[in-house]
Amino acid sequence: MAKLYLKFEQAVLKEHTLAQGVTTIGRLPDNTLQIDNLAISGHHCKIYWDADHYVVEDNSSLNGTYVNNQRINRAILKDGDSVLVGKHVLSFKDAWHEDQPATTPAAERTTPPISGMEATVVVGAKAASQVFNKPGAAATAPARERVATLTIMDGKTDASQYTLGGKLTVIGKSEMATVHLKGWFAPKVAANIMKRDGKYLIAAAEKDVRVRINGEMINGHYELQEGDIIEVAKIKAQFAFQD
Repeated sequence: MAKLYLKFEQAVLKEHTLAQGVTTIGRLPDNTLQIDNLAISGHHCKIYWDADHYVVEDNSSLNGTYVNNQRINRAILKDGDSVLVGKHVLSFKDAWHEDQPATTPAAERTTPPISGMEATVVVGAKAASQVFNKPGAAATAPARERVATLTIMDGKTDASQYTLGGKLTVIGKSEMATVHLKGWFAPKVAANIMKRDGKYLIAAAEKDVRVRINGEMINGHYELQEGDIIEVAKIKAQFAFQD
């Protein structure tokens, strides 16, 4: 049997044992696994048994389903995979791996190929020094992914500026919101900003919520650009990338 561990900010909220059927996941109470979070669609995704493995499939959810930080429509689950829905994580654990012996018989052991940094360790410190001191051998530092900010220009919020470091930024009155709106009539969830491949996409969370960018109303998802002015739920904010 496989299990799902529902987590929020590293805290395990619930444990669910998967059967060889369909497990539905979403905000509404008719789901097998209900997650009461407005960033999650009513019927967000499902996990089911297919031949000899479990599969996770997105149900055209508004904010998407991610496996190991990659957005998916359908993906085969492997032991240790993390499924992100809204701000919650479903950690997939295949119980078959837990039942395996801690050691493997010598006849079945194989030596994995050595590559990268592992090879440097094997050849020893002196050889490694020679490798790294060769002309042109210096490693190129990976490009730093840009992180954006929202600066509140008008309206009632709990802060004047927000750093959009996560995969999902929720704007609303809900306790789960990143940009927390104040006021009796503020919507629980007004809009969502999704970070995907270094880009930030904004969309209204509900059909009756209006989102304007630089004074123009948008429909669906809009890719935010440096300096864009966002108007939603009686707040005005400027989007910008950090230096």
